[in-house]
Amino acid sequence: MARRHWLDPLARRLLVATGQLPAATSANNVPARSACDATVLAGQSADPGHDAAVEQELLALKLAQNPGLRLRDAAEVRQAAALGWRLDVNRATAADWLRLPGISADQVDQLLRLQRAGVQLSGPDDLQQLLQPRADSLEQWLPLLDFRWYDGAPLPAAAQLPDLNRAGAQELATRLPLLEEGRRQRLLRERQRQPFANLADLQERLQLPPSLVEQLIGRVRFGAAGPAGGPNLPRPSSRPGGS
Repeated sequence: MARRHWLDPLARRLLVATGQLPAATSANNVPARSACDATVLAGQSADPGHDAAVEQELLALKLAQNPGLRLRDAAEVRQAAALGWRLDVNRATAADWLRLPGISADQVDQLLRLQRAGVQLSGPDDLQQLLQPRADSLEQWLPLLDFRWYDGAPLPAAAQLPDLNRAGAQELATRLPLLEEGRRQRLLRERQRQPFANLADLQERLQLPPSLVEQLIGRVRFGAAGPAGGPNLPRPSSRPGGS
């Protein structure tokens, strides 16, 4: 008879949690444990310190393997901080910000647009004033936030991003292929009625799924409305000797 490979219960739990090992099930579809697993885990369950260590190891594996993993609550934020993970407020990417529990896509978009404009935040008070999150949300995030100051040129200007209140149909098709044709046409009709204010407004009026809105974070801007559906016309330049 083939010998059954034995894994340390902690290693087994880590592998199952990260999807590298299927959970064993009994005939009644109830997770099965070996006698050794059950004995060890029974002894470990009485040790809160061990349970906390297991949860931290699980989170470390998940963070390493999934760049888009969301932290669910204040407890996971503290665990991530204990593992050494930090969010550099003035250089964080959309994926970094979206790890934080309770943050919205529109708040992340606002942060990235200010980042591109060269605006830097010096502390929690700046973040509170800018985003006005719930007090408990900001309190949860603080263990992960680093407010570092950078000298030098800002990141690429937001003006280089497509303006959803002015871009024509061809520019939208070329620069935002993730918006399929039907949504682009609806966008053009909606903005004739009223310009879009921000990502949250765009999501509500076009009924966009959250996954698509997250892909638009930091990729678009919302300027003052121009002629409906028309191109951005260059300003007339004065020529030497001209009238």
